[in-house]
Amino acid sequence: MGALSVHPTRPRARRTVEDVDNRVEVREFLSSRRAKISPEQVGLPRAGRRRVPGLRRSEVAALAAMSVEYYAKLERGSLAGVSTAVLEALARALRLDDAERAHLLRLAHEADGSNAILRPAHRPRKWAVRPSLQWSLDAITAPAILLNLRQDLLGANHLGRAMYSDVYASTEPGRIPNFGRFTFLANAARDFYPDWDLAADMLVANLRTAAGVDSHDKELHDLVGELSTRSDDFRRRWGAHDVRTHGTGVKTFRHRVVGDLALAFEGLDLRAEPGLILTIYTAEPDSPTAHALTLLASWAATPAASADR
Repeated sequence: MGALSVHPTRPRARRTVEDVDNRVEVREFLSSRRAKISPEQVGLPRAGRRRVPGLRRSEVAALAAMSVEYYAKLERGSLAGVSTAVLEALARALRLDDAERAHLLRLAHEADGSNAILRPAHRPRKWAVRPSLQWSLDAITAPAILLNLRQDLLGANHLGRAMYSDVYASTEPGRIPNFGRFTFLANAARDFYPDWDLAADMLVANLRTAAGVDSHDKELHDLVGELSTRSDDFRRRWGAHDVRTHGTGVKTFRHRVVGDLALAFEGLDLRAEPGLILTIYTAEPDSPTAHALTLLASWAATPAASADR
């Protein structure tokens, strides 16, 4: 197979601050993916001394059927105008999963500006849940919450507020509850998440994915800056450049009133509110978690629970 080539589709624009940020993001993402793959994983011999973990640039280039010089150019951050065929070859060579492939595509679109029309509309800082949306939340009998891509907790039903009472209680007055701040800055998070490291990894991967969706989100930049300054754990994870798709699965919690919970969750995109996600938690019928949710509903009705929120 011959080397794949790039054909720019639009003239080069004057470089802006966003261009520089995009090139850094591309460089660090590609180099971090390359570092995660061993030669043995792709059927290559581990010959010679290796200065860095993972594959060499020359090995990635060979796997993607492109010249070393061209791959080096891509890894330096030059994704503007790169064809879909090149991106697909790169994704295969680096063994990217679905979330990583989507992130690479967004980075390429960001590099040439073609994703501008797809960026979520920025809501005012005082955005509020529509009454009909709150009614829909309240009609759900299981814990349900409303999130944006920055992991702000924008709304919840009765059980959702009770389940995340520690998140509400840990939030500074006047601020929107945010799972990033709770996970890395609140002492209660270490008890609330039995596997705190996994919860932290997932949270940062979600924020990194959000940065790929809209690198112009100032509030997200401010959040990342705050967490990077105040938490070594966050800063180290942010530098790993891991991304993920938050859709479905099982999460474990340790609620301070009702104990351990193992909850299945479904994340649903809201058509009328692009960029917002409705997450519904459910328990296996007649399981210890189902009984704990019944207890949580009883506790949620008490004055003490209302005071926590």
